[in-house]
Amino acid sequence: MRRGSASGPARWLQVLSPFLLPLFHGALPDQIRYSIPEELAKNSMVGNLAKDLGLSVQNLPTRKLRVSAEKDYFTVNPQSGDLLVGDRIDREQVCGKQPQCVLEFDIVAEKPLNIFHIAVILQDVNDNAPLFKQGEVDLNIGESTRPGKAFPLDPALDLDAGSNSLQKYYLTDNEYFEVTEKETPDGRKYPELILKRFLDREEKKFHQLILTAVDGGDPPRSGTAQIRIQVTDANDNPPVFSQDVFRVTLRENVPPGFSVFQVTATDQDEGINAEITYSFHNVDEQVERFFNLDKRTGEITTKDHLDFETAKSYTLNVEAKDPGDLASHCSIQVEILDENDCVPEVIVTSVFTPLPEDSPLGTVIALIKTRDRDSGENGDVYCHVLGNEEFVLKSSSKNYYKLVTDRTLDREAIPEYNVTIVATDRGKPPLSSTVIITLHISDVNDNAPVFHQTSYLVHVAENNPPGASIAQVSASDPDLGSNGLISYFIIASDLEPRALSSFVSVNQDSGVVFAQRAFDHEQLRSFQLILQARDQGSPALSANVSMRVLVGDLNDNAPRVLYPTLEPDGSALFDMVPRAAEPGYLVTKVVAVDADSGHNAWLSYHVLQASDPGLFSLGLRTGEVRTARALGEKDAARQRLLVGVRDGGQPPLSATATLLLVFADSLQEALPDLSDRSLPPDPQAELQFYLVVALALISVLFLLAVILAIALRLRHSSSPSVWGCFQSGFCSESKPVVYPNYSEGTLPYSYNLYGAHAGKTECNFLKCSEPLSSGQGLLCPESSGALFPLCDSSEAASHPEPLTPQAPPNTDWRFSQAQRPGTSGSQNGDETGTWPNNQFDTEMLQAMILASASEAADGSSTLGGGAGTMGLSARYGPQFTLQHVPDYRQNVYIPGSNATLTNAAGKRDGKAPAGGNGNKKKSGKKEKK
Repeated sequence: MRRGSASGPARWLQVLSPFLLPLFHGALPDQIRYSIPEELAKNSMVGNLAKDLGLSVQNLPTRKLRVSAEKDYFTVNPQSGDLLVGDRIDREQVCGKQPQCVLEFDIVAEKPLNIFHIAVILQDVNDNAPLFKQGEVDLNIGESTRPGKAFPLDPALDLDAGSNSLQKYYLTDNEYFEVTEKETPDGRKYPELILKRFLDREEKKFHQLILTAVDGGDPPRSGTAQIRIQVTDANDNPPVFSQDVFRVTLRENVPPGFSVFQVTATDQDEGINAEITYSFHNVDEQVERFFNLDKRTGEITTKDHLDFETAKSYTLNVEAKDPGDLASHCSIQVEILDENDCVPEVIVTSVFTPLPEDSPLGTVIALIKTRDRDSGENGDVYCHVLGNEEFVLKSSSKNYYKLVTDRTLDREAIPEYNVTIVATDRGKPPLSSTVIITLHISDVNDNAPVFHQTSYLVHVAENNPPGASIAQVSASDPDLGSNGLISYFIIASDLEPRALSSFVSVNQDSGVVFAQRAFDHEQLRSFQLILQARDQGSPALSANVSMRVLVGDLNDNAPRVLYPTLEPDGSALFDMVPRAAEPGYLVTKVVAVDADSGHNAWLSYHVLQASDPGLFSLGLRTGEVRTARALGEKDAARQRLLVGVRDGGQPPLSATATLLLVFADSLQEALPDLSDRSLPPDPQAELQFYLVVALALISVLFLLAVILAIALRLRHSSSPSVWGCFQSGFCSESKPVVYPNYSEGTLPYSYNLYGAHAGKTECNFLKCSEPLSSGQGLLCPESSGALFPLCDSSEAASHPEPLTPQAPPNTDWRFSQAQRPGTSGSQNGDETGTWPNNQFDTEMLQAMILASASEAADGSSTLGGGAGTMGLSARYGPQFTLQHVPDYRQNVYIPGSNATLTNAAGKRDGKAPAGGNGNKKKSGKKEKK
């Protein structure tokens, strides 16, 4: 028994409750009752439930006591077994005006499963004061009203019950009125104002009184209302009802707007004093919610659906009043008849799932509770299992059932059951409801994972983003839970073990394979993986599958020009073409390779720019440059071709190469052509020429101004030795020189400047020597980087030594005995793979073209093995080979042809003139824009 800190009668009830409990046990032997006051704090103790149920404290953790109720008013301490208050309980909200408030609920204990019925009596506490619905009441009483006339007043409402409820009304002392207490058939007290003597309007026409309502609490609480009485002239006949109380029965399923009753009152007065209006008087909010009263006809109709389970009866107080404020009252008692309108409820309180398939017969699966809000047979419910023969229901206690197994279970046959429970009441007609309990059958790990494919073939394009998914493997396992939970691993590969983690990884949960880096088709074309799917059973089962990853090629490598190319110092080669070359003569060949494969490595050659477009033809697929016609007298001796090499990818990539061609039969003939004959001017070259001329003009003007200033100053000094500088014979002049061709091999336009330039006259303080021969203006003795460097006139001014007369220089002084040009038969090549001494041999040009295209990947082949070696500059040395150049021939695909790039030195052209076919020479420094 819970003993709290209650006051007054509540405290005495707690003291007497141990003696009263045996009386309740006699009435309800299957219940345990407690009594507590309302408004207890949360977690206040109600009683020791374990002791009262005879349970051992040591067994409480296994019994798992819990409360089964619609609302969580109470909880159970799992360690001590104490029944505690779950939250503050307001008796007035739970039971309203009922004289006895009892909360019933169930206590469920497991292992073994038992159900105990508990009842807690809520004792009222005087926590509510009486309260009038209206704080001010206005009454109109005629002066002809006879003493003893009663005027009903609205009662004060007190939510407390028993002795704490409303007990007494008091009225302020006066000589005309007094208050008495009346009681309605349902037990509610209301005050009536009684007239003690005749009123005299002429003497006093207004009266003001204070009505006080007091409850029976300790200490008592009270509420007041102000009554204001206006004395009116005589209207001596009030309305009269035929009887004071009317009784009506009404079914709860009547629709809104249904006519319940019509009240009628009569008034013996005539005229306006006989007009009666009806209104509800002294009714609660529930009446106004469910019923409507016509103030003219007195007809009472329903406003909303009635519910027997909410209220079984209603009291409707009606007031009939005439214009003189004379009124009479009657009461309509409406009794609600129950209908079978509530469907039975099935509440599943516990479900034990998953259930092992080897569970014995009679295993408890679920605990079920039924409830029906109807009364009598309408609320009597019974349950059964629909369809499933493996399970049955057994009645436990009161309205509880146990769902137990009745046959052995086999998960491989049926892995899941949907058990349908049907609850039906005994009303007419009966109502029923169903609930479906899903029961899973647990399994053992007896199935290994199975891949959905026997093997996987994955295609991945190169240059993929790192971290992107490239494939997904998937396996299934019919087991359940962790036995069917699959993880994926990479257990083997044909890659190096250390490099495997840097190439690919797999998500253990999803089986998605990710690329850890960007793949390169040129380095790795395919690799093999072995993946494993493993479940998490005990012991774990697994399966393996192979995956082959093919790296696809993308057009990510531009063509690379192997010939012609620039030397490290920026100088370029030129090809020498015999003047008697016939149409179709093979001049040279542009050699390019592409590191891509297939169609991406299919190269095509195009002429982007040519000095004379009609003079040469270019093979679209071979890159061979041939003469399109014979050389004419008006054709320039020096020609330039800008060749573009484009692959077959989408989008295509390209590179450019610049070919410098000179028509000459020997090197001695080619040198004057380079210096005297120029290519046709183009707009870019003319623009640069004008810029250079403008700059030179400005420089000359500035120099003249400086010379003039110096001359004026020297003139004032009058020194003859100084003026001797300006005598004739002391000035040296520079002979015409040839500017080299400045062009950028990768630009779409070339910028060439050809022409003779007369050196500026400079002053020497020594006597000038005899004029230089024309050959000295062509080659300078100290040039090492280009084949045709220019002599700077400033170098002569920086050396003041006397210039002695000298003989015309030998034009071959720059070449050693081994480097002087000659015929192919003059010197033979070395058989050891080194360069021959004669680097201008025509057969060497053919060998270079052949070695670039056909023997690029042959590490043992050299460029100097006998005839067929291309003449490069002497800086490569005799040991230069192409063994470092990769072999791209397997990447090249030419539709409709099975020809390779190999060729023989002697088959370059069948019509080679006697002058040689296309010797290569340096053309100067790298051309600049």
